[in-house]
Amino acid sequence: MAVTYGSKRNVVGAHYGVRDWIVQRATAVIITLFTLALLAQVIFSHGPIGYDTWAGIFSRQWMKVLTFAVIVSLAWHAWVGVRNVWMDYVKPAGIRVTLHVLTAAWLVACAGWGAQVLWRL
Repeated sequence: MAVTYGSKRNVVGAHYGVRDWIVQRATAVIITLFTLALLAQVIFSHGPIGYDTWAGIFSRQWMKVLTFAVIVSLAWHAWVGVRNVWMDYVKPAGIRVTLHVLTAAWLVACAGWGAQVLWRL
């Protein structure tokens, strides 16, 4: 006869922070790689850094794809962080949901604006 002691933990799909932790680290790696690639291009560029140099850096297709990945990663990274702050410190559910919606709308608008600026170059 099996006897279980204590309460049985019922896991119903919550990840208990592991997924968020992995997302934060993965997006941070993407942002870091972008920063290093951009820094290397600026350091090894010839001549003064002006609009033509910046436009040249971002005119390559691989740089546009990497920049778009960084825009999405930055928005996702910020979403996880800000969402956790709202969940930890804002207790009234209505206010918390309102803040979640406003945060998501703001991040989507910023990502859309960044993508629009990127594809104009």
